[in-house]
Formats: sequence, structure tokens, C-alpha cells
Amino acid sequence: MAIDKIQSESINLADNFAFTGNVSGAGGITEADVFRKTSTQTISAGTGTVISGFSRDNEATFSKIGTGLSESSGVFTFGATGIYFVTANFYLQRNGDLTYGSLYIDGTTNNSSYVNMSYNDQSIKQVVGNTYACNYISAIFDCQNTSTYKVRMGAYGTQDFNVLGGSGDNHTYLTAIKLADT
Repeated sequence: MAIDKIQSESINLADNFAFTGNVSGAGGITEADVFRKTSTQTISAGTGTVISGFSRDNEATFSKIGTGLSESSGVFTFGATGIYFVTANFYLQRNGDLTYGSLYIDGTTNNSSYVNMSYNDQSIKQVVGNTYACNYISAIFDCQNTSTYKVRMGAYGTQDFNVLGGSGDNHTYLTAIKLADT
């Protein structure tokens, strides 16, 4: 006779277990999503700019896990509360030198006032014609309320530069993976 359910008081969860068959309810990633920038956006010199124009990654092997994110005007809303690992990849282009471009992830807890969670500066030294650079940053974000806790990507530069996007490639993109409950 097979045992269908073991009472929690009869098992020591500090022990190691070897399972055969399928195990459900044992955890794992419950939320993961990727949004890519769909077109190139110019960042004007001396102006902090929210990067916008995203759509969910439409690659054939992955859509999302769980509810996923939603995006409006560059602001990302989480579909479920939790502690998230948020990464952003920026693909930059300039025809000329870029003294520095600041790339960042901002977060809000009140759907209004944003604070910087992560940033990095990127410089470009022109080689010939258009020159390209890539920058990757990450942050941990504790989304305690899906209505007011949000994130966005942004950029600032000493000279004009482009943040590249495209409908078929992940040049500039944001990834969010839920690590734990809040």
C-alpha cells in the first residue's frame, strides 16, 4: 500500500531525502520574465531619460513563468509580490566619443518617487564610424505591493547616444526572477 501523505510532525525536514517519480510543491522558480526594447531610443545629452518601448521576449523557447511583468511607458509592474533579482542589459551606440553614459535601474514603493537601486557608467571611444558598448547591471527588489512597487530602466549621458532595440533580438532588455516570498 502506497503512502499518499505524510504528516508534517512525523518527518524531520533537516534530513536528506532521495525521491523517485514526480515531486510537486517543493519550491522552485514561480515568477520569471524578460522584456526587450523593440526599437532604438536616442538619449539626449544632459537629460535623464526613462527607457521605454518594450515587449515581452517572443523567442520560441520561453515566454514567462507565472504571472510575469507588465510594462507601460518604461515602468515595469510585477504580477506577484516577492523578492526579485532584476537585471538590465543596455546596448549602446554612438558615432563619436561618449565621455560617459550613466545607465540605471530605479525603483519605487509609492508609484511616484523613484530611487536609484543600481547604476553603472559606460564610456565609448570612437574607433571608426559607429562604436558600440554593452553594459549589464542588477539589483534585488522587494516587491511588497504590486500596485505601488515598480521598477524602470534609465540613462543619462554627457553626449547624445542611442540605446539599441529590435523586434527580433535582445539588445537592451530587463529580466526579473522571483527569488523568494516577501
